[in-house]
Amino acid sequence: MEESIEVSFLHDKEDALNPYQYSPLALAYIGDSVLDLLVKNYYVTNINKQTYKYHKDVTNIVKAVNQALFIDSVMDELTDREMDVYKRGRNTSTHSKAKNATQSEYKKATGLEALFGYLYLSGDIERLEYFVGKMISDYEAKR
Repeated sequence: MEESIEVSFLHDKEDALNPYQYSPLALAYIGDSVLDLLVKNYYVTNINKQTYKYHKDVTNIVKAVNQALFIDSVMDELTDREMDVYKRGRNTSTHSKAKNATQSEYKKATGLEALFGYLYLSGDIERLEYFVGKMISDYEAKR
């Protein structure tokens, strides 16, 4: 008989690593997904429209260029720990290339995603939602 694997939405295992101990790219990997899910959740639960229009808005918000602009706008709001996590993500060596962004924008976006992954795995959902909500508000204000 196969053993069941326990899966939970929130990271709450007592024996799990401290989120700060994960590699910056692992944090960015999680952060990318969390950002995408939170933005999609906002649009689907607050605005009724066709799915291709959801996709257009979501991809515009989460693309590297906009992530880079966003992190520049909130840099002074980061705590020391958040700044450290962001810089670890930004300065890490990636093995992929930016598609529609400069290398600098891509690195900033990776740092932001690492920060979001860290906040998620730390259970600081309120802080994560604050930043994602601000990203959405900034995007909507520019439309």
